[in-house]
Amino acid sequence: MCRSEFRVERKNNPTFRKFVLPKIEMQGEYSEELIRMGKLTGKVAVITGAGRGLGRSYALRLASLGADIVVNDLKLDSAKEFEEELTAETVMAECEALGVKSIGVEADVTQSAEVERLFAETMRAFGQVDILITNAGGVLRPWEAGSAANCSEDDWRFILDVNLTSTVFCCQGAAKIMKEQGSGKIITVSSQAGVRASTSGQAAHYCVAKAGIAQYTRLLAAELGPYGINVNSIAPGLILTSRANKQFKRDTPEKVAEAVKDISLKRMGVVEDCAKVIEFFATDLSDYVTGQVLPVCGGMVLSPS
Repeated sequence: MCRSEFRVERKNNPTFRKFVLPKIEMQGEYSEELIRMGKLTGKVAVITGAGRGLGRSYALRLASLGADIVVNDLKLDSAKEFEEELTAETVMAECEALGVKSIGVEADVTQSAEVERLFAETMRAFGQVDILITNAGGVLRPWEAGSAANCSEDDWRFILDVNLTSTVFCCQGAAKIMKEQGSGKIITVSSQAGVRASTSGQAAHYCVAKAGIAQYTRLLAAELGPYGINVNSIAPGLILTSRANKQFKRDTPEKVAEAVKDISLKRMGVVEDCAKVIEFFATDLSDYVTGQVLPVCGGMVLSPS
């Protein structure tokens, strides 16, 4: 296939049209090739919980910037569970359609041995880790069952493991590699629930786990800064993801109307809102930023984090 035929085929690819083409419209003849090279060409990003939702959006954002992508999830086809439509057969294929390499690694990142395997497979495939996004986690038990006074031991341990413990294990795994490289970007995922107190006392296990991630981010940044490694965190607010829509009915008119009362920008967030901030933390735009927790919440949190 000649270069002109390849360009036509790629422009017709739905992943390319959605995530890359808007960036190169109205530009010159060779702008497509320059965009494809991207800010992150030659970099490797490991993203946990990337089979759907926010993690998938982070993978596609960084792939559009040229990074090779390692997609991690408990189930790489997890998008099917929440009826999230992909533009290719898998998230890895979506990334590859953007002109980068991508592998998928199914692993339970609450288990240290599984995390070791994740990074071992990454190193075998790419030989480096430049970016880590610890996206795996969530409120995976009933919201009301996690009250501060009555949460069960099983629910408490499960939610802290899925959110906080998994983050710690993955950061430790990446830190070993990045310290030897002398560079790296680690991006943890906290939540507005971790930087502002709930007035109901519900989901205390989740709020505490996400608050722990915020503080762990600061501690890790202090330790890894001398090695040229930036560590920051995003704290998403109410984002319209496939799981949140199914689990909490977040996209219903009633839920939206109630939620936006507390949001300064008067709209719910979409995954691209968070992906844009991930781009900031993953690229040279944030080279002098570390140890920060940035709420991405439309003004739901209006106090220092």
